[in-house]
Amino acid sequence: MSSLQQPFQTPGASSSAHAVRLAARSGQLDSHTSGLAAAQVQANLVILPQVHAADFLRYCQANPKPCPLLGVSEPGNPSLPALGDDIDLRSDLPRYRVWRDGELVDEPTDVRALWRDDLVSFVIGCSFTFEHGLLAEGISLRHVTQGRNVAMYRTGIQTVPAGPFSGPMVVSMRPLRAADAIRAVQICSRFPAVHGAPVHLGDPALIGIRAIGEPDYGDAVEVMPDELPVFWACGVTPQAALAQARLPFAITHAPGSMLVTDLLHHHLACF
Repeated sequence: MSSLQQPFQTPGASSSAHAVRLAARSGQLDSHTSGLAAAQVQANLVILPQVHAADFLRYCQANPKPCPLLGVSEPGNPSLPALGDDIDLRSDLPRYRVWRDGELVDEPTDVRALWRDDLVSFVIGCSFTFEHGLLAEGISLRHVTQGRNVAMYRTGIQTVPAGPFSGPMVVSMRPLRAADAIRAVQICSRFPAVHGAPVHLGDPALIGIRAIGEPDYGDAVEVMPDELPVFWACGVTPQAALAQARLPFAITHAPGSMLVTDLLHHHLACF
């Protein structure tokens, strides 16, 4: 059997970004990508009709913490060569979300049948990138060790509106001991293209989160008595904005099911 005919292996931390994308494209990988292709940058995805693209671009520019742009496609083009070889944005994420009139209507593993010539894709930085910086410094992340998706919450922090887009900031949470939380601020500040430093540490009620054990997206993880919940701006924020804008049609990634690019983490680091 030739190498092209070999069955896919389950992707892991040592897998290449291309191998992860091929596994998603084949349907073998249909869950979260946390911990996969440890050397490569992962990204959120928003796909909109061109008529709304300029407003959404302004929304991202006005809200760089939750919406740091890594790339924008040409209308109708499902590839982004600057972010990776052979990327097909219609099939290379494990799972997508389809939105109609602001309502989530489907979570397919492939959106080729929905593709249109007027669709513009926005690729947005993801916190899975800075996680590797934290792990490299010996900071343990519970959702990674437990094989879970990160916990994400809608907050009371409002984003800056642009056109029809507005709504609450979504944050991701990782429980850390105080010393690790301080170090995490230092490490993540070097990565503004993937949300940068945390937006809040400590009491979740201060940012409008009422039940830390009940995330709006992802999986719950326990916060131990000697830990602080640490919150970062999250690339799921545009999904809250899409729901509020009630666009007739849009596509996003499913939370935690990211585009794995060919970019390396150090490409985004600011020293």
